[in-house]
Amino acid sequence: MTTTAVAPLTTADAEALVGAAVEAAEKARVTVSVTVLDAGGHLLAFRRDDRAVLISGETSTRKAYTALQLNTPTAELVDAVQPGGLFHTLPTALDRPLLFIAGGVPVRRDGRLIGAVGVGGGAPEQDHGFATAAVEFLA
Repeated sequence: MTTTAVAPLTTADAEALVGAAVEAAEKARVTVSVTVLDAGGHLLAFRRDDRAVLISGETSTRKAYTALQLNTPTAELVDAVQPGGLFHTLPTALDRPLLFIAGGVPVRRDGRLIGAVGVGGGAPEQDHGFATAAVEFLA
């Protein structure tokens, strides 16, 4: 059996993701914080604007972590945590609690999960758009 190596998410990739998300947010005149994690959940890049709500930094990190752990954009998970939803009883006693608010997007290369980007500071739909724009920029 042959396996193909997939290049990991690099610091340069992470910085490009942050830059693309910030650029998309600035075009919309929104101040955001952005977090990029590698496939192991390690912080590769982070940006918190002093004009953003202080909690936006933790929010962006938790959104990225959630997208990474569940390998799904957080925007697609919102209904899953509602009563009767797939993750309604998902335990939250993790190192970093999951956050089911739009704005976290997995980063994939050659179909494999290599990291995640999280954006916080705007409305959830805006944050999702900024994170998606960043991932599309890297592709």
